[in-house]
Amino acid sequence: MTIYDVDATELIEAVAKELQKIEQITPPAWASFAKTGTHKERPPARADWWYVRAASVLRKVRLLGPIGVSKLRTLYGGTKNMGHPPERFKKGSGNIIRKILQQLEKAELIKKGNKGFHKGRIITPKGIKLMDSVAKKIGGIKPIEKKVEEVKKEEHKEKAKEEKPVEKSKQDAKKVQAA
Repeated sequence: MTIYDVDATELIEAVAKELQKIEQITPPAWASFAKTGTHKERPPARADWWYVRAASVLRKVRLLGPIGVSKLRTLYGGTKNMGHPPERFKKGSGNIIRKILQQLEKAELIKKGNKGFHKGRIITPKGIKLMDSVAKKIGGIKPIEKKVEEVKKEEHKEKAKEEKPVEKSKQDAKKVQAA
């Protein structure tokens, strides 16, 4: 079970809890007052938003690496309400992303690297191990998916039962015509 097999939201939440246990990853003093980009009107409401963003950045580095601050700013950007149409796209906060990348490097979960002529942050084996172990914990078939599969099986059985009497009635009609 890898990060590709589980829901991204559940994975990010679970990895955020694991990142809280790592001492190198801590929100700075100003994090409770900062917005995550110029397109936002208010700072995040969650108390643990720093860890959630760090988990999200770690996942993006795993999926898209090597990746740098500029591309991550674009990914975490959004539309800014200018007071009148049209809304304009604004990039996310580079300072937040840069600090998170530095903290993930100190924790040895990512490192600077190259792949061809692309350069940026790439995930380390320690980071892959962390994410895959969390994915295994939350992985497997969810109870809702099991219920959906059971309902589909029941519907299939009902259709099979409905089709059989129709065939019998056709055979009975042929017998009546023959008689």
